Amino acid sequence: MPHTAVRPPGPHRARRNRRETSPRDTGVMGQRWIQVGCDFTYRAAIDTPVIIQVQPAPSCSVSVQDAAWTADPPMLIRSYTDLYGNPCARTVLPAGVSRFGYHALAGVPDAAEDADEDATEWGPDALPDNTLLYTLPSRYCLPDVLGNEAWARFGGLPPGYGRVRAICDYVHGHLTFAYGSSTPLSTAADVNQAGRGVCRDFTHLAISFCRALNIPARYVFGYLPDMDVPPDPAPMDFAAWMEVWLGDRWWTFDPRNNARRKGRVVIGRGRDASDVAMVTTFGGPVLESMAVDAEEVPV
Repeated sequence: MPHTAVRPPGPHRARRNRRETSPRDTGVMGQRWIQVGCDFTYRAAIDTPVIIQVQPAPSCSVSVQDAAWTADPPMLIRSYTDLYGNPCARTVLPAGVSRFGYHALAGVPDAAEDADEDATEWGPDALPDNTLLYTLPSRYCLPDVLGNEAWARFGGLPPGYGRVRAICDYVHGHLTFAYGSSTPLSTAADVNQAGRGVCRDFTHLAISFCRALNIPARYVFGYLPDMDVPPDPAPMDFAAWMEVWLGDRWWTFDPRNNARRKGRVVIGRGRDASDVAMVTTFGGPVLESMAVDAEEVPV
């Protein structure tokens, strides 16, 4: 397993030469660059092992440059890939206050994600084997609990891309976005009843409705900048959306924003948020602060 020694955070972030990321230099046209990353401060009573998922996942459409970890005090980072193919890192937080972060430049296409109103649904017997997992209940997505409602609301609609879009329209209108309105234990059924949540809750509910209709849907976690949209006055945060299997591929849907967007940088995919937690701790350290970067940079 590869090991990466990380340096204390500090002014070294200024080492990035953003001029090196010009499309004219790389030969890549139609590309824009985003600074992505995050910083965490924890206070731990004892040395505490953690898993960190904040690095961009491998992608044919997103390129990553100048990736670097920071830590204070210095820590040892061990990298591995989980069973979903997501990049993960492991370290041990020392007792006391510790800080760590990850930052990189991500080159993304100057285009919103694909859409196809003619993309079709398949019956369960015709689905690829590796998509069946994403039709089943999981920790936060409960198609069995929400099945009756899903069929009552969406069962009569023509199958395909349009039906998934109708699910997103409903979830977007039904839930009110509100920080602190859900907890780490809140399921899709809980937020459906409460009528409010954050982006992960919007995604869990839409996934649950899709799975109840036998449409494979998986949870996606990543960075989403305010690119070519009005800036959100709230502090930048991680984002969640979903991918749905239609036709012969996965398609991106975003029930929280309910719009096709530019600049998505995937960190990980899984059944729900439990598979792609930004930090998993084997103990009880207190998260004292967190900052997320997802901002376009000039070239």
